[in-house]
Amino acid sequence: GGDQHYDYISAWIKSTRGSDPDASLYYLAAMLEGGEDPRFIARRMIVLASEDIGNADPQALVVAVAASQAVEHVGLPEGHYALAQCAIYLALAPKSNAVARAIGAARREIADHGAATPPAPLRTAAYPAARKLGRGVGYEYPHDAPGHINDQEHLPAGREDLRFYAPDDAEPEMRERLEAIRRARGRRP
Repeated sequence: GGDQHYDYISAWIKSTRGSDPDASLYYLAAMLEGGEDPRFIARRMIVLASEDIGNADPQALVVAVAASQAVEHVGLPEGHYALAQCAIYLALAPKSNAVARAIGAARREIADHGAATPPAPLRTAAYPAARKLGRGVGYEYPHDAPGHINDQEHLPAGREDLRFYAPDDAEPEMRERLEAIRRARGRRP
């Protein structure tokens, strides 16, 4: 209770982010023995999987969601196995906060400058009045292009050069893929 609720989850997060499975298990056990809601722990595991691991190991999110579902399905005490398995996986996973940095930058852009209207080809043409306004006209279906990539602009006018996602050293495959896509689309890296 009280500060311990926050102190132990904080210690668990920081130990897991720090790639220490033993400390992660220690704080997990302390929370479970202290009566912490296992669903709260599972929610924090899901957050950590995206915030601190992200695309360095996309399976981390799958493991965390599966642990959360296991806790919901079997409850305690057996649910502690799923939580422990997840804690170990998350602690040993490669780390990257590129996802957190990217969504943070995108949200700051919107907060600071507002959301510009999408280009007409990307807007919905699902109803007759929208088609009459020219929405959806000129959309280039990527699957019709070589490599399923075309050079159509997706960002609003005047914001074509915005870049939010910057894969870090823990995401080499994502970095290579992003660079290849940007080259294929004729965009700067």
